[in-house]
Amino acid sequence: MVVWIGELYGLERSAKRNKLDDEQRHALRQERARPILKSIHAYLQEITVTVLPKSPLGDAIGYALRQWDALARYTDDGSLEIDNNGAENALRPLCLGRKNWLNFGSEAAAHRAMVLLTLVQTCKAHQVDPFAYLRDVIERVSTHPMNRIDELTPRHWKELRQSRSAHAE
Repeated sequence: MVVWIGELYGLERSAKRNKLDDEQRHALRQERARPILKSIHAYLQEITVTVLPKSPLGDAIGYALRQWDALARYTDDGSLEIDNNGAENALRPLCLGRKNWLNFGSEAAAHRAMVLLTLVQTCKAHQVDPFAYLRDVIERVSTHPMNRIDELTPRHWKELRQSRSAHAE
């Protein structure tokens, strides 16, 4: 099992190293990852009858089989990651500061802080400087048309900045 999982992650490393686009990653996964996943699934089904259902291994096998569609979904879309490590790493600062969050003073203050932290993590995920983003958005938000409010999300903000700089050249 560990070897199979290693092979799946090896394919992902290879795709990153070779800078494959989403379409190419999808094709690679269909050709190489799907057969490995099929072997894993067959093996889990085969050994599930030999393991006590309430044992830790039985629980793990049962969970994997119940979640199989979700576990294999990354092979259907080249833009998806094999795991959720990126999301977990983005949440880590929030978890590390958990005791500090008790000192916000009010529920409304905690809510505002979580909105800001979410924006900062979203900026990081899209390779946007959070300070530059927040400064620009705060300066423009009161005059920005409501029907174009999505332009102020970090992803769209970055795209607009890049297109403006491309037109300026």
